[in-house]
Amino acid sequence: MLSSLSIRDVVLIEALDLDFESGLGALTGETGAGKSILLDSLGLALGKRAESGLVRQGATQSVVTATFEVPATHPAMAVLAENGFEAEAGEPLMIRRIVKADGGSRASINDQPASAGLLREIGAMLVEIHGQHDDRGLLNPKGHRDLLDMFGRVDSRPLGAAYRRWRAAEETLATARAELETAERDREWLEHAVGELTKFGAEPGEEETLAEERGAMQKGARLADDLAAVNDHLDGSQGAIANLRQASRRLDRLAPEHPMLADALAAMDRAVIEASEAEDHLNAALGDMAFDPNRLELVETRLFELRALARKHRTTPDALAELTVELEARFARMEAGGAGIAALEAETLAARTAYADAAATLSAMRELAAARLDAAVAGELAPLKLDAARFRTVVEPLAEGSWGPAGRDRVEFEISTNPGAPFAPLVKIASGGELSRFILALKVALAEEGGAGTMIFDEIDRGVGGAVASAIGERLGRLSRKAQLLVVTHSPQVAARADRHWLIAKRHDGIVTRTGVSALDAGERREEIARMLSGAEVTEEARAQAARLLER
Repeated sequence: MLSSLSIRDVVLIEALDLDFESGLGALTGETGAGKSILLDSLGLALGKRAESGLVRQGATQSVVTATFEVPATHPAMAVLAENGFEAEAGEPLMIRRIVKADGGSRASINDQPASAGLLREIGAMLVEIHGQHDDRGLLNPKGHRDLLDMFGRVDSRPLGAAYRRWRAAEETLATARAELETAERDREWLEHAVGELTKFGAEPGEEETLAEERGAMQKGARLADDLAAVNDHLDGSQGAIANLRQASRRLDRLAPEHPMLADALAAMDRAVIEASEAEDHLNAALGDMAFDPNRLELVETRLFELRALARKHRTTPDALAELTVELEARFARMEAGGAGIAALEAETLAARTAYADAAATLSAMRELAAARLDAAVAGELAPLKLDAARFRTVVEPLAEGSWGPAGRDRVEFEISTNPGAPFAPLVKIASGGELSRFILALKVALAEEGGAGTMIFDEIDRGVGGAVASAIGERLGRLSRKAQLLVVTHSPQVAARADRHWLIAKRHDGIVTRTGVSALDAGERREEIARMLSGAEVTEEARAQAARLLER
């Protein structure tokens, strides 16, 4: 629901702040008073194209702020969340649009920058504007199927799931067919590649293992002679360790003769131990770096073949094992391709049949809903002086290529304005006044299913009066029990039905012309309706008639 509208420096409006409530509100005033400026200002906040000509002469920019009370469950809140906007539950939603005199504009939602596109998307969910030049909402055939589904309480969500299953099955089948076709085309290559890779039997991490083993053996070959010489110096009957042990045994007999000899013996024993440890380490290193020329050749050959195979298949050596499994699976699918394709074809056919059956059920429900909607709209036409017109909801099948998650039906509202005249789309054959009344008839018929929280009707009563104007007022009153309604009207019968009444007037102080809007109290309201009844000179008779209208 629109709760307030603040306008600054838009054409003839210098500063205007309006508060709104639920129910039916009427906006009246003499022709040229500026009612269109008010709607243009609201349109700016709802994402309408910004034009610098809207900026009041002498001002640098126009600013329009529209505030809405929106429940947390409203679809607009979900759209805002998807676009990263923070909107606290229970807090008002504030939309602001600024248009500069030198061109350009900017917008915000709850003080966060927003695009005009997002404003249009959110605005369409919050406010419906219906008038003689309406090009949205009920006039757009793209939305007619959704409106019919809401009216008939037709739930297309299960059909959407069936549609996705069908399309997924088709995708899987198409992929399998393409893969089989490619595999058959590459059968010879695939068979050779699988045989080659399987025979080689590459393992993950094998390259690193082989490279380390080859490096160790190559190092061992390079150091073999020096290590053997070192080992000869340490080991054997004439080696350093044997000589140390022999010297230690002889010194052991002499050590008691002098303290320094005992110290020498202790040092020699330590030397024997250290030399033995050095011998152990040397032997371990010799074992690790021992190399067999035949083994080295095998390792190098395996490593070169591994790397060459990886280059051939444009992958890494470590990925060869995974590639082998993948190509083996492709080859197996190719071998069993015929049976697999047949199974997928059966699954796809079953999924299509399930979708088609569900879509047929949905179409039947739409046909029934269309008949009920046609009857409901027909009941509203005569009181609106459209008794010669006929309305129908067309539900016709689409070609299979156009089937979708919402079904296989095209839905469009059509009218015939005169007996014998062909049916045609609403927007193509209705005159301005007729179009507004058709929209009202439709909105009344669809009212139980709701729509935007705020609806604005711009001069829906143009060209009618008396009983027809009263019928329009009565229907607007009914609609206002379901949603907030604002109506720009020249009809006293419609204005008298309103819960609140604003007067739009143009004032001139001798220098500047300004448009203002004022809320009317009971007395002022009676005077305005009397003016609408009698014209420039308000008579007592007009005042009395205005009072009678307000008593309804």
